[in-house]
Amino acid sequence: MGDAAASSGPGGNKEAELDAPLHAIGFEIEELSPSGIAGRLLVTPACCQPFKVLHGGVSALVAESLASMGAHMASGYSRVAGVQLSINHFRSAALGDTVLARAVPVHLGRSTQVWEVKLWKMDPSTREKGPQISESRVTLLCNLPLPEEHKNAGDALKKYSKL
Repeated sequence: MGDAAASSGPGGNKEAELDAPLHAIGFEIEELSPSGIAGRLLVTPACCQPFKVLHGGVSALVAESLASMGAHMASGYSRVAGVQLSINHFRSAALGDTVLARAVPVHLGRSTQVWEVKLWKMDPSTREKGPQISESRVTLLCNLPLPEEHKNAGDALKKYSKL
């Protein structure tokens, strides 16, 4: 399949095809495979709470979205459903900061999956991971029946992922 990084750039259609809410907040997916998903988010006013820092709900949205995409791929594109999300916030990310995110599977079972999602502030001098700002654990039911009307739900993931 295609390389996620080689597809549409910022503001492109890749994120819109993969996850509309992530696209709406400007999240950019850089790595997409059943063994891990990574990307970045520029903290804009649309992502902030009144104190001009990243809203905790946005961190939760990123965690649930990345874990769900990963679980969908890891289950062979069967239907998945998030059943539990736990998130700890360690530090804030301010308006204008870039946040790096990475989701990896912790458990890939026949009926459940658990994914860990970490967010870091990007160090502007190195463009690498800086201080960790949150850590989430997402539990999903997997291998659920896929209704006929949603049989193409995984097409965008297949198009952009590295399998």
